[in-house]
Amino acid sequence: MKIVRLVTASLLSFATTATQAAPPNVLLITSEDNGPHLSCYGDPNIVTPNLDQLAADGIRFANAYVTYSVCSPSRASILTGLYNHQNGHIGLATHRYTLFRNFPNIPGILKQNGYRTGIIGKLHVNPASAFPFDFQAFTGSNFGDRPMRRFADKAREFINGGEKPFFLMVNFPDAHFPLIKQQHGLPENPISGKDVKQLLSHIGADSPRLRQHVADYYNCLLRLDAGVGMLLDVLRKSVDEENTLVIYLGDHGAQFSRGKTTAYEGGLRVPMMLRWPARVKAGQVREELVSSVDILPTIISGLAIDGPGNLPGYSLLDLNNAPDDVPWRRYLFTGKAGSTAFWAFPQRTVRDERFKLILNLAPNRKTTTVVNYEIVQQSFFVAGTNTKEIESAPKQIREAYETWRNPPAIELYDLQNDPDEWKNLAKDPDHAGVRTRLLAALREWRRMTSDPFADPARLAAYLAECDEIYSKYGGAKGTYRRDKNFKWRYPDYLQP
Repeated sequence: MKIVRLVTASLLSFATTATQAAPPNVLLITSEDNGPHLSCYGDPNIVTPNLDQLAADGIRFANAYVTYSVCSPSRASILTGLYNHQNGHIGLATHRYTLFRNFPNIPGILKQNGYRTGIIGKLHVNPASAFPFDFQAFTGSNFGDRPMRRFADKAREFINGGEKPFFLMVNFPDAHFPLIKQQHGLPENPISGKDVKQLLSHIGADSPRLRQHVADYYNCLLRLDAGVGMLLDVLRKSVDEENTLVIYLGDHGAQFSRGKTTAYEGGLRVPMMLRWPARVKAGQVREELVSSVDILPTIISGLAIDGPGNLPGYSLLDLNNAPDDVPWRRYLFTGKAGSTAFWAFPQRTVRDERFKLILNLAPNRKTTTVVNYEIVQQSFFVAGTNTKEIESAPKQIREAYETWRNPPAIELYDLQNDPDEWKNLAKDPDHAGVRTRLLAALREWRRMTSDPFADPARLAAYLAECDEIYSKYGGAKGTYRRDKNFKWRYPDYLQP
């Protein structure tokens, strides 16, 4: 597969100018567990003025994806610019997953180039020592407390704390579970279930219970929007806003059924926007397929500094004011291993402009997160679509939930006509050519990125290790993560 690299004339011009002008600042904002359910993406349920303005002032990416639909692996890819089977972070940091080694990463590269580096909110990637942040605040998960004004105060403290240019990563806790209706006076006017005009489309079912959970999800997004507004106000009053690159994205989709932890659109598609008044034309909406592995290449190309030479992503700045037919990626890829030892279910996906294929690498295994959602196990799964709600849904919805519960080896969806992936076309003879083409593209990507799960023996070894952990430590209780002597073996046999 040919990798297209494009450097526009405007970017080349910037590279020359950047050596003469003051180095730009970089602000990277992430939010937790939310898809593109913002008013700038056409969502009818709420108005998010601050994020809408951020999008209007730069580029909004209509088709943005993360590499993995849970937190730690997603953030590992954002920071290293590598897919998770390349960097090793194939599960949650709380379950002792870790990078294969200390890869070059955004704060490390920028620190080597004279930048102050700061993080507000959780990192949630192992080992934390691989990421050299000079300043840290609110380093825990903060799921129970969402102090947006204090986040802004800490940002002000860091931004005004030195003369050198800075890189600041701000990781807001909304909209992670628990879905907090109102806290610290935010949002000012929370909504209720009766105010929800439509549920998240990938859920497919409806009930008063689900509507209230969805309403509180939107309340989290309203609070997030307020927090982003406070943060950008600090930036506006503290530094040259014109010469500050701001990137915002969600870390993965919402924790509703067929969302977080899955390979479906509800788990992988996120909001993403980029603003840089000095360099990026305002008011752009780009339809290209973009990925979180593009964040690191964007920063190093924008700052005209050296970075790793083997990155799989592209600079998003190549799309700035570019023609609609600009050369770009034809296929977008994601992957997952299952997040924890007791959720092990490896998958790979590929999509083009219209179609998406999901390859289930161990289709005979149980997809245990489905059960967690259906029985609304634990507080994190309380908004799952339960059995009664599924049974009350239309036939096609029920069949799609059964596909999720007992997935075949291959799933194929027409995202143009079926954006929520209800009808699996993998066995449809009319789509045999599409299936063959996407499988070939996926096979080539796995070869180019040295996917260890392409080797049946290494895949079997990983699944066996997960089963061993499940058996020894009592399954979903996850007690292995509290065993100080526990250590994964997979970094030894999966490392490329």
